[in-house]
Amino acid sequence: MTRRVMSKRMLALAWSTVKGRKGGFVAAFVAVLFGSAVITACGILFESSQRLGVPTERYQAADVVVGAPQALPVADDVDPRFGERATLPADRVGDIARLPGVRAVIADVNVPVSIVTANGEVLAGPDGTPALGHGWRSAALGPFTMSAGQAPTGPDEVVLDSALAERAGVTVGGSVRLVVGSNTSTYRVTGIASLSGGKLARQSVLFFTDDRARELTGQPDRVDAIGVLAAAGVSTDELASAIEAAVSGVVVYTGGDRSEAEFLDIGSTRSFVSELSLAFGSSMVLVIMVVVAGTLALSVRQRLRELALLRAIGATPKQVLGMIAAETMVVGTLGAVLGVIPGIGLSFLLRETFALVGAIPDDFELSISPLPVLAAMVLCLIGARLGGWIAARRAARLRPVDALGEAAVEPPKLGWLRSTVGVLLVPAGLATAFVLPLVLPGEGAAESAAFSAFLLVFAVALLGPRLLGGAVTVLGPLLNRRSGVSGFLATANAYANSRRLAAATTPLIMGITLAAGQLFSGTTASAAARDQAEDGLRADYVVTSMSAGVSPEVADVLRDVPGVSVVSPVVRTRTLATFTSEDSLQIRTYAAQGVIGDRLAETMDLAVLEGDVADLRGDTVALSRIAAGTVGAALGDTVDLRLGDGTPIRPRVVALYERGLGLGDVTLPHDLVLEHTTDRLDFAVLVTAASGTDVGALGDALRSAVQHLPTVQVDNRESFVAAQRDAAAGESAVGLILNAVLLGYLAIAVVNTLVMATAARYREFALLQLVGATRRQVFAMMRSEARIIVVAAVLIGTLAAIPSLVGTSIGLTRTLIPSIPPLGYLGIVAVAALLGWAAIMYSTRVAMRSQPVDAIGVRE
Repeated sequence: MTRRVMSKRMLALAWSTVKGRKGGFVAAFVAVLFGSAVITACGILFESSQRLGVPTERYQAADVVVGAPQALPVADDVDPRFGERATLPADRVGDIARLPGVRAVIADVNVPVSIVTANGEVLAGPDGTPALGHGWRSAALGPFTMSAGQAPTGPDEVVLDSALAERAGVTVGGSVRLVVGSNTSTYRVTGIASLSGGKLARQSVLFFTDDRARELTGQPDRVDAIGVLAAAGVSTDELASAIEAAVSGVVVYTGGDRSEAEFLDIGSTRSFVSELSLAFGSSMVLVIMVVVAGTLALSVRQRLRELALLRAIGATPKQVLGMIAAETMVVGTLGAVLGVIPGIGLSFLLRETFALVGAIPDDFELSISPLPVLAAMVLCLIGARLGGWIAARRAARLRPVDALGEAAVEPPKLGWLRSTVGVLLVPAGLATAFVLPLVLPGEGAAESAAFSAFLLVFAVALLGPRLLGGAVTVLGPLLNRRSGVSGFLATANAYANSRRLAAATTPLIMGITLAAGQLFSGTTASAAARDQAEDGLRADYVVTSMSAGVSPEVADVLRDVPGVSVVSPVVRTRTLATFTSEDSLQIRTYAAQGVIGDRLAETMDLAVLEGDVADLRGDTVALSRIAAGTVGAALGDTVDLRLGDGTPIRPRVVALYERGLGLGDVTLPHDLVLEHTTDRLDFAVLVTAASGTDVGALGDALRSAVQHLPTVQVDNRESFVAAQRDAAAGESAVGLILNAVLLGYLAIAVVNTLVMATAARYREFALLQLVGATRRQVFAMMRSEARIIVVAAVLIGTLAAIPSLVGTSIGLTRTLIPSIPPLGYLGIVAVAALLGWAAIMYSTRVAMRSQPVDAIGVRE
């Protein structure tokens, strides 16, 4: 008989078995279906990140747009993005203009601008988007056409786009107050411009003269982008290839990619979504595989009598494995295919949720194609096939007599391999949680602690029957002391069927462990960041801006205010650190700040461990303990960093400090950071009162000193801490969303397996009633059993989560006590109890619908 015929017959047999035993396969089908949905959503997000694009607005008429590299190329990985806009030398314009096939070359610069209306309102772009000023010559890249008036010709003249002019209430010939940085100037409106054939959805536009625009950038020898118009008869591809071949150190954008040069957030969103979907999708594949394997193991266990009969009539272990594999493929294929539809819906839900918390722009569009759908189905089928093999391997090897015995009474011992691996995983998990955070430097400490939760969850899955048996022995008499006969039956039943209970309870334990580990590691990091920001801020006042930032010269104004002791401007950015670990190049992104080291301790306390931040000048850097440990740097070493715009530096480490979570992991000299930011503006200015100065009176004096600057405001120290808290909340919101998806899947798995395990006991319930038990007594027994299962799951899940949380706290804060909100923990316990109790009691009611005499005779 050929292999093809055998395969067809095996699939036919598998399909017949699935149709005849729907109840036993529904749980596996549901696990695969929702797993396919999650993986499909991750795949759609990943593909969308690669194809992400929004319509270009100001560069519609440009055939090619040339910009500086905005990411660090990394082989076989997602290229990390620079935090600021990288610019090009102005002489690149001439280099491109000399190439054949070029009709015109137009340089473009961006100047963040705010408008102050007559009633004092500060206007930016639509829906909080920026208002940007440009040189008038770049209007041709739109192209923009005059609706009224004429082009600007003097340094105090400006042209507004029509929508901005309408919102500001100005017309041609009128005047408008513009804020660039913190400085306000009055300009005469010489014209109103409109974008030909389109509208501005992501920005508002102003046009200065070209010389004035370059002057306002503060770097007249640099340009943000270069628009190129092709000569007649020259194709876009030919022109782009010629520029790439002749001009080094540039990135050439054509077609829909031109918007990436126009909008800096497009590339950042691509990188963020790519990393997020890959990391979360990989984790979910592992979780889904565990859940599906557990579900199939429970299904196989319920069919031991049937499998024993097959072995008794001559079926070989290989044939039994083949049959179960075929059944798994049938169920897995159905679940994987049908899971695609909710997966597409989940991807849209994730997109809307990420946009709601500000993690991605509102106009991020999803790309739906067959590729992520096929990838999700293949991964789910591989997971189901592997899970089915793991579940069926032991059952196929059992002798028929042994299988019949195990169908009636569970074996007292676990297999030696399972027991050995499970036992070894416990000390491995504890060592990963408690020992490695004390030994490993930097981020490796917290990462190892987080990994310990997975090791202990796998240990629980392997040692589940023993753990449940021990928990039942201890908890049964305590929880069911007043339950009489029903409590005794529940305890005895749970102990005798610990394998079944372990398979059904493992998803519940996993959910509790992962929920506690993920959520409370986040709260631990957030609480540490908040405490470090509060403890590290010594300034009496914080000067901030309602627009893009505070101009550096504001610090000089504040220093002249009587009663001021120290003024410390702070500029924020993100840096890339590159280092070698285990002979491979590693890259980390760190929040960074630029400060003036002299007398910094009077406004900001970094909790210095070694060195002195007063030495922070020139090519020097101070690193947090975590960052220094990660990159392997000690006091006096040099480190490889890239500033916000990608400029490489090798500063010398002059100080190590503790409060990196709250104040930034990298601290550099103020002017060095400021020079390489997009807007060249300070994030805030910290002000400390001189000894003996009335702090309240100083606040009034500071406000008086900056009252001519409409976007500058003087706040107390709480505003600085609140800004830190809001930044941390924005980052943690994405983690909460992904955890909600993970826990939602585990909740489905919990209900799935508990319902499957309980509903399959209809013959047991019927037998109890036939020998004299009432329905009420059976329900009482199941309530007692549910109490044992829920309490045992909560206890084991909590114990499995505690080591990782303690290890995370050690790694992040060098303290043993993590931050666990009591209400958060009670919420996890309440959800676990509700899911477990509802699933068991509902399936018990379903299993007892039939009359006992009818149910006892129904085949399995």
